[in-house]
Amino acid sequence: MSRTVYRLAVAVLASLLLAKPAAAQRPPVTLPTPGTTVTTHHHAFDRAAPQPLQLWAPRTVLGFQEVDHGHGRIHVTCTDTPARGRCPRTDSGEGPTGRSPIQLEFHEQRSGQRRDIAVIGWLERVEWERACSNDYWDKSEYPLWTSATRECHVEPAGTAATLEVAARDIALLVAGRWQAELHLDVRSGLGGAVLGRHVFVLEVTVTDPERAAIHFPEHGASVAPMDLQLQRRSRPLPASVGGEGVLDMCLYDGLGSLSSQLVLVARDGGPEAPGRPHGYFSVWHQRGGRAAHERIDYRLHLLHAGRRIDLAHDEHTVLDGIDSAELRPVLLPGMEQAVHCVPTPLTFLTPPFPAADKRDGRYQGELSLEMRLPTRRP
Repeated sequence: MSRTVYRLAVAVLASLLLAKPAAAQRPPVTLPTPGTTVTTHHHAFDRAAPQPLQLWAPRTVLGFQEVDHGHGRIHVTCTDTPARGRCPRTDSGEGPTGRSPIQLEFHEQRSGQRRDIAVIGWLERVEWERACSNDYWDKSEYPLWTSATRECHVEPAGTAATLEVAARDIALLVAGRWQAELHLDVRSGLGGAVLGRHVFVLEVTVTDPERAAIHFPEHGASVAPMDLQLQRRSRPLPASVGGEGVLDMCLYDGLGSLSSQLVLVARDGGPEAPGRPHGYFSVWHQRGGRAAHERIDYRLHLLHAGRRIDLAHDEHTVLDGIDSAELRPVLLPGMEQAVHCVPTPLTFLTPPFPAADKRDGRYQGELSLEMRLPTRRP
């Protein structure tokens, strides 16, 4: 019986110890970092599941020392280069109005596209003694660029900052490799002198494979009607029919056009075509029939990087150099901003054939194009 009681007492004592709140602790003495501090952040995410980017972790202490050193009024301002952060360049003096954005310009390396993204930051004041709080921390949040403090009979002794790009904001970047530089000056609350500069180099890789598409810009979609542009020629005899039509096509890999190569597979949706020349596709008489005189054959080729590339039925065609090819901005369905795809105009070529060899009427068919992405992402 005594052993049972002893074990129960130990268990209860352990629970009480775990439930006891930890004593509030102030941060260690911290002096503002002089000179220029450069920090590089490499960040990669899929737009289907964006992740926030943290530059200063919550409550990163910029300075903390006895009250008379003035670190309780430290503030952070932008420099005179707007592309490296747009926010006040001097002390605004505003009170605890909360979190505020810095507009930062990102540029995409491959396309040259530029986009402003909000970087959210705020300050928190820290006490030397718990004169106005129960844990050394003022509960108010201040804009980065103010030296203001809460009214209290004792000045704060330090300042901490938080700086981050929220997931919802960084998701505004389309697929590609983006770069930005944020330059911030940490200033003294005693006259606003610059105590040090922080440079954040941001290298962000965004992928969006769910948006990969074979796009037809003239139709604003991945489905398009196509006329073979057949023309009848009465001379020389016998009369012949043939034609050529071009469909504007652009390939978007969902990776910022950074793939080294893509693979295309073309298929028509018609019946078996015995005797059809290798590599050809077909349309069929709208009233049915399977005979050769009820079928019109055509060829496909596309233009990529200045080269003509033939497509054959149900065969893999490799397109190299996607990551160095010419780009074109397009607005894909469901997207609010342009992406950059690789133009590959598609030509439908119907070689001339004797008009008497085919049945009169309308011909129709379906052509499907399948694009395969590389398994390795940039």
